[in-house]
Amino acid sequence: MRLLVGLGNPGLRYQRTRHNVGFNALDFILKMNGGSWTASSSDFVAADITIDGKPLTLFKPLTYMNVCGQPVADFVDSRAIQSSDILVCFDDVALPLGAIRLRERGRDGGHNGLASVLAAIGTNNVPRLRIGIKPKFDNLVNNNEDARALDLREFVLAPFSVNEWHTVKQTLERVFEATRMVLSTGMAKAMSQFNSKIVSERY
Repeated sequence: MRLLVGLGNPGLRYQRTRHNVGFNALDFILKMNGGSWTASSSDFVAADITIDGKPLTLFKPLTYMNVCGQPVADFVDSRAIQSSDILVCFDDVALPLGAIRLRERGRDGGHNGLASVLAAIGTNNVPRLRIGIKPKFDNLVNNNEDARALDLREFVLAPFSVNEWHTVKQTLERVFEATRMVLSTGMAKAMSQFNSKIVSERY
């Protein structure tokens, strides 16, 4: 892995919303590393760091989630990074809060941000790390498709509750540890270590 991409929406109003947990993960890793964002444009911020002696670039596209793919693709091209050397980090409403899942490739699973990245890069062979945001009690049960889509949009763009944020902070620590393992021993070992565990929720 050479590039860790976090997905989210730019601006203060989205800072602690569920859809921005990919941004939160990169901010946490950068803080743990003691680094700072050193490269930026109107479309992205990036930072070159070292974790356990392994170089890694953190990258946050600053376009909105649904159209975030092009800045990622442009950056990947500028540094001649292979798709297999990317790890995209983002929220997943189908995964319980406190869980993370690593996969080496696959479809977008209905996530518009990942769909934009895959389309811009031109392949589904992009590793990804999903961070669960599904509520303990799923109230998104409206049988009307349009109404459910609206409920889902409102849910992912709403901020985490105080108790949820406690779980998120613990989960971000696991994201950092998973990133370290991917860098040191590869995806297969990290998947076996982190895909089966869920941080205990506190409501």
